[in-house]
Amino acid sequence: MTRVARTVMAKSTRLPRKLFRVLVELEGMYRNMVEQLTMYAVSNNIRSFIRLKALKYHEMRSIYPQLPSHYVYTACQDTSTRVKSFLRLKKLGLTERDYPEIRRVSIWLDDHLWRPSGLTSIKIATHRGWVIVEFKPHRQYWKYINRGWKLASEAKIKLNKKNRQLTIYLTFIKELEEYKPRGYLPIDINENNVTILVDGIAHLFETDTEKLVLGYYYRRKRIQEKYDKLYGVKSRIKRKAMRKLKERKKKNDIKWKIANIIVKTACAKKYAIVLEKLGKKPANNMVKRIKDRQLRHRIFQASFRGIQKAIEEKAREYGVPVIHADPRNTSKLCPVHKMPIKYSNGSRRGKCSKGGELWHRDVVACWNLLFKSLRGDGGNAPNPVGLLLLDGCLVPLGTTATHDPIGISKSLWTRWKSLPQTQKAIILNRMKR
Repeated sequence: MTRVARTVMAKSTRLPRKLFRVLVELEGMYRNMVEQLTMYAVSNNIRSFIRLKALKYHEMRSIYPQLPSHYVYTACQDTSTRVKSFLRLKKLGLTERDYPEIRRVSIWLDDHLWRPSGLTSIKIATHRGWVIVEFKPHRQYWKYINRGWKLASEAKIKLNKKNRQLTIYLTFIKELEEYKPRGYLPIDINENNVTILVDGIAHLFETDTEKLVLGYYYRRKRIQEKYDKLYGVKSRIKRKAMRKLKERKKKNDIKWKIANIIVKTACAKKYAIVLEKLGKKPANNMVKRIKDRQLRHRIFQASFRGIQKAIEEKAREYGVPVIHADPRNTSKLCPVHKMPIKYSNGSRRGKCSKGGELWHRDVVACWNLLFKSLRGDGGNAPNPVGLLLLDGCLVPLGTTATHDPIGISKSLWTRWKSLPQTQKAIILNRMKR
């Protein structure tokens, strides 16, 4: 049984001026507490929330007697996370100041400082008593409510002084148990595609990460060349232009949509997901022998580990088991004969040096990951679970056809459709041609 937590952000309705003034006063006192606690914790090298609370609780209560006492607890928790991060960066020599600067503040709330009031409003304890704040529910919020997720005891609020609103961060939790898998769904992640093997049929989802990375690489370069000459390297107008770029947003959109499709497919079939066992920084090993700066940049920006983390997070949400297999030689060896596959001129299609089978590089990787996961399950040979005939040969992985995947273009699967719907869209698209 695993505990899964998800945070949902909801915005409040426009608040009355009198109520918002109370919340602004509350934020000011909370900010002062965090600043004082941070200075003290850094100067005394205190990382522990419990120790900081024991040393400073009575002092903070004497300074702010009008505040509910648990605001001191949450301020100490907030300070502890900030100090841990700052001291870790300071140890690595990545800080410019002796103390961290408190720029943005979100007020941390525990179960003594807030409580839900119905489905679309919450109560918050302030120095003027309890106040009720209504928020605007959205589809993501209702999804967790209707699927049996429970609200956690912690929450956060952040003031939007421009629109006189609150941004409320609600945490949902659920206890999930992983099912016993009936089969396996191997995944091979590459720069420009993600390949999955479903019941012996390979599906290649195009991501076009190379075009995305290079496009934004040249756009950033042009912005730097333009504004560095006019306004200097650290100009505000250049930072403003850089913030308008949406590379991270588009990458996150791709990885979460592909993770959603993969996990829902595995959950429907009660399969386990098989991923490559990558290190913490897999890109560092890939670029060791590469000197081309642009290629190195592409590899670092391809986010292999990021897609894996998205799949793992989504799998926990649905109770799907995830297995990690050793990726060594998965795309180099024939899964039938265990002999090297010869690729020519950088092609993704190669030929087995012994049997002569024609293989697509990504399909080979999926089959080898599948076999590794099955052998790791206790057997000496591949289990027939999930293996179907690929062609006219009487045995699986026969030699009568090239083992090519079904290519699915980015414009089709990014609409967040399930795998069967995507396959149907491909067939209709081919019929139109």
